[in-house]
Amino acid sequence: MSAETREETEGLPRKLSPAEKRAENIIRIKRSVIACLLGIITGFISYLLVDSSDIMGLQSYTMLALLIMFAGIVIQKHIFVLMRLNPSGMGKKDWLFQGFMTFAFWFIVWTILLTSKLQ
Repeated sequence: MSAETREETEGLPRKLSPAEKRAENIIRIKRSVIACLLGIITGFISYLLVDSSDIMGLQSYTMLALLIMFAGIVIQKHIFVLMRLNPSGMGKKDWLFQGFMTFAFWFIVWTILLTSKLQ
């Protein structure tokens, strides 16, 4: 191998073995499940704490529910540390995905619970 070829291969990331890929995928799945569960839990908490009789537009009740959802996103980092899921290895894109999953499940659960009372 020439010196140029060695320099090119040194800059590339190391190829992962199938076992390492599987372990990394399991960690990603666990992170996604945690985000979904926290979204569902915060949706239920938002429904229980916020008076649903007068919920129209952006009011203080809505802001409280949003703060509960944001707390669920912040709690994820601490759960990842406790479960040893390497939160320091996550980039901005990963945290954006985690936050979106929590938001989506929170919104769906809270909306279903609020509209089920109307029927």
